[in-house]
Amino acid sequence: MSVVDKSAAGLDARQYHIAIAPGEVSSVALLPGDPFRVPLVAEFLTDVKEVAHNREHRTMTGWYKGRHITATSTGMGCPSTAIAVEELARVGVTSFIRVGSSAGLQPGIAPGDLLVSEGSFRNDGTTDAYLPKGFPAVPDLELTTALARHAERIAGAAGTNSFRGISVSDDAFYAETPEWIAQLNTMGILNVEMEASALYIVARLRGLRAGMVCACSSNLVDGASLYSGTKADLQAGWMRSIEAALETAVELEL
Repeated sequence: MSVVDKSAAGLDARQYHIAIAPGEVSSVALLPGDPFRVPLVAEFLTDVKEVAHNREHRTMTGWYKGRHITATSTGMGCPSTAIAVEELARVGVTSFIRVGSSAGLQPGIAPGDLLVSEGSFRNDGTTDAYLPKGFPAVPDLELTTALARHAERIAGAAGTNSFRGISVSDDAFYAETPEWIAQLNTMGILNVEMEASALYIVARLRGLRAGMVCACSSNLVDGASLYSGTKADLQAGWMRSIEAALETAVELEL
């Protein structure tokens, strides 16, 4: 019997899931969940190239204010996010900024507002395969501080707000009961999404930098679900989150 060591298999090859080879991407990647939001990142870039689109992972590259930028979609949830981060790291990405959608859990957060994560409550299963629950899922401090500063400036210019705090990564979107939402609110959790904990844990283990700025899609304690007609505000928020991430990449020379 010859047991495969996944940590060593395919290191110098075109990656199996994201379909990217070493040298085809930059050192920083913006990570939306939805492959159809990758072109939204590309709207800010020049000399855009589509590198690959395999499964839920779509990748485009281009230039923003002199920095080479990659955008790769992770798909929904921690399992596909962990795969994307692992494989992007293998082909040369060292910094990751998630730009996604997230539901607010505190009053006063409106659809389209920006939410910068200072850490993630690991309510997922994927990160348990990497580290015990006691290990915190935290982003890079310098990257997060820059994201928060740019998010506040960009949101303010648009007449909207930005917030920062602890997020939670859930696995089961439709299993979030009113009781669970109320508990998260009482704990002071700012927002809920499905990918950050895997991003932070994999990045920390692999010596990478990671952060997250999301656009608010809804507010689960103010009675605004995804079915409440919030899509236009969310789409505007996406663009502001992308701009904040790109400005951070330029400032920190990621």
